[in-house]
Amino acid sequence: MIPDDSYIAVVDEIENELARLELTHDGSKTNRYGLVVDTAQLPAAARHQNAVLSVCVTDETLTKAEYRPTKTQRRRDSVQTRFDRLADRPPDSDDE
Repeated sequence: MIPDDSYIAVVDEIENELARLELTHDGSKTNRYGLVVDTAQLPAAARHQNAVLSVCVTDETLTKAEYRPTKTQRRRDSVQTRFDRLADRPPDSDDE
């Protein structure tokens, strides 16, 4: 059960006009919740994977969703940085 509250949501996946959101309190690693909503409930700009939103949930229903483009860009940059670091790792000695 998802407690009624305000959350930071990340669009985890969109499939068949449904969006799966991961809800947290300011990116907390604890108390994560999942919520599936119709993509029509999301702002048009947020209808893509990894979009970050501020949302309100009442009775396990999305009641407010506001797209956060700056947080979305920061998240995208962070993911790219992690990917680049992994791609630049030196080869194992067995690979030489």
